[in-house]
Parts: sequence; structure tokens; C-alpha cells
Amino acid sequence: MFADRAKIIIRSGKGGDGHVSFRRELYVPAGGPDGGDGGRGGDVIFEVDEGLNTLNEFRHRRKYAARDGEEGGKRRCHGRDGEDIVLRVPEGTVVYEAESGKVIADMSGENRRQVILTGGRGGKGNMHYATATMQAPKYAQPGQPARELEVRLELKVIADVGLVGYPNVGKSTFLSRVTNARPKIANYHFTTLTPNLGVVDLEGADGFVIADIPGLIEGASEGVGLGHQFLRHIERTRVLIHIVDAASTEGRDPVDDIYKINGELAAYNVDLKERPQVIAANKTDVIYDDGQENPVDRLKAEFEPRGIRVFPISAVTGKGVKELLYYVKSLLDSMEKKSITFEQEFFPEDVLIQENLPYTVERIEDGHVFVVEGPKIERMLGYTNLESEKGFAFFQRFLKDAGILEDLEKAGIQEGDTVRMYGFDFDYYK
Repeated sequence: MFADRAKIIIRSGKGGDGHVSFRRELYVPAGGPDGGDGGRGGDVIFEVDEGLNTLNEFRHRRKYAARDGEEGGKRRCHGRDGEDIVLRVPEGTVVYEAESGKVIADMSGENRRQVILTGGRGGKGNMHYATATMQAPKYAQPGQPARELEVRLELKVIADVGLVGYPNVGKSTFLSRVTNARPKIANYHFTTLTPNLGVVDLEGADGFVIADIPGLIEGASEGVGLGHQFLRHIERTRVLIHIVDAASTEGRDPVDDIYKINGELAAYNVDLKERPQVIAANKTDVIYDDGQENPVDRLKAEFEPRGIRVFPISAVTGKGVKELLYYVKSLLDSMEKKSITFEQEFFPEDVLIQENLPYTVERIEDGHVFVVEGPKIERMLGYTNLESEKGFAFFQRFLKDAGILEDLEKAGIQEGDTVRMYGFDFDYYK
């Protein structure tokens, strides 16, 4: 079964708790604290697997969790880090936050591997809390909690050209003629229930990838029929070949068909309205001269003044197909060779900023050190990689958006003063 959608719950690993213990050895009467740090929780990572072409694996399992970090041990032993969980998906998979529908990651193009949820940082052992006035601290830092998120996966096929049109107009027959793809073909509606991909090889020119999108019908963008389930696969294509039954073998008007399908495309995604399009007037082998206006001439008169070329073809006999393909190739060559990707809209770490958790700002020592503490800070530090430029920039934005910088200024902080947060020291500069 072809599966191009799935909804799953992912969970990162909890950080291991810091350990409370004291050195106890003969002839060492005051060994001091030696509790080790907890291990870091595992990340949830999505990775492209070239060998996959469906999301079937995610239909049989609902929850995916990384391992928790282990608790720290005595004698300064560091707890083992939790194992990451790597979810392998086919290229073209888009990861959405389920509730908002915003994009978290587009696993295509250069993005082959992305951390979606970061594991919790391990808590510090009591050896970190010894001071001149507190030489035997009996507390340690707990590990950062796990994070859980419901995500929706959608596979949007990677193809240069998409075939669109009503059911039974000859898309599958066309694809089988111009590529090595062998879709099932029969004379009834919705023969094609999965997007079929094929590579077009042209003499004297580079080939391109073409996708047969299952037939659309009027109302597809609103969920009518089966075709609406596959509209997502058109979004990445750079050129559309709109195949119509020019012979009206089923009694429909080909001009009306084109307007209706284009209306469905625009209703689903307004950008598709501007996508370059070519009309393939199919089934010309069964058009007979009955004294009426030739339907191909009518299609040309209607659409070519709008900049849409019309090619009379017969997918059965092959007539006119080569001319159509070379024209499509010229269209592709004239366009920027840039894959269509979806920008990230939802950042899981940003959710922490919105949580109304408390924190405190305290001025200590000689007045040049400010300690900021509280679950809001502790959680953020656990999910932020301060060693990376992106992570540090995000943390700075968090301090500003959460009002922490403003509170520090109210407390009298000056440039060059130190801000201390759970073992991290920062110099303050505007």
C-alpha cells in the first residue's frame, strides 16, 4: 500500500539527574562532594533514506521516543548519554507540527538530516555546588525533562513535471509511452491511486522527471473524490502538463475541464496558478471531421493568447508527443534550476519562551555578578546548544523576549558585568 501521510508522536530523552554523594576513603576525613553529572537525553532526528518511497513504516507505530540519559554516579562518574532515535523517511517528506500545521522540516534538497527535538541536558552533580560557605552540598540539579510533540508527515514527490487532468484522460498511457514507468492502465475512473514517477530521456538533451498525479475532479480542493489526496504532490513540480480529452469521449467539454482543474489547483495553493503550464490535447486519433469546429483549434484559440501552448497528441499512437516533450524541456531550461522547498515555520524550541515559568535575578558578590535562576532558565539551557552560533543567537533572543535582559538592567547591570546561569558565565554587553 502506498502511504504518503502519517501522524505520529515523538519524544526526546530526559536528561539524567545529577548525583549527590561524598568521597569516603580512609585517611580522607573530609573528602568533599563527588556526585557526578547526569547524561544528556537523546535527540529525535529525521534522516532521508534514498531506499524509501512511502511512509508505510509510520502507519504501524504511533509513538517514537529517544532514550533518557542516565543518572550521575558517585566518584564524579558521568551518567551515560541517552541514545538518539533516527527516523528514516523518503526524500520529499515534510514534517508539520500537527496542531498548527506549520512546517518544522522539509527533508529534501540539501537537508538530509535534521534534529527535530533536542534531548534534555543532564543535571549537575553536587560536586559543582561546593563553595567556601557550603562545603557539603546535599543537593544536585535534576535533569531537563523530555519533550513531546505530535507531528504530521506528508510525502510530496520530487519531480520536474506534473501531469494533471480529469480521470481517464490518458495520463497513465502518456507516462508509459514517454518513460519506462509502467502504471496500471484500464478504462475506468481512478485507475491510478498512487503518484507514478518516470524519467523522460530525450535525444540530444538532458532528461527530466515526470509524475502522473491521480485524476482530479471538480471540488477536489475541498476534499471531493480521491484526487484531493494527491494535490500535495504537484507542489514541487516546476511545470505542469495539463492533459485533456480533446475528443470528448466521455461527453465533457475540454475547455471547461481545464478551467475547472486550474480552479482546483489555485484553490489548493495559489502559487500553482502561476506555475508554467502546457496543454496536451490528447486522443486526437479518435477525432473525426464531422463538420463541427475542431476541438484542438478551439483549445488553441482559448488558451494560446494567454501564453499557454496547446499540443495535439495521441498517447496511444505517439503522434505529437516528441514535440510536446522538447517544448517542456525548453521551458525547464529557461527556468531557474532550484528545487521547490518549504521553509521552516515552527521552531520547537520557541515554545519554551511562551511558557509562563518563574525566574529570579539576584545581584551578588561585589555587585558585578548577577545570578539568574528558575525553571524557565533551566529548561532553556537544557535545550540550547550554546556552542553553535545559531544556538547562542537563539538564546540571546530568548533572554530579550522573556524580559530577562530588561530585568537585569533594572537590577543595575553594567557592561562587562557577569551573568551567571546554572554553571554558565556570560559577560554582559549591549
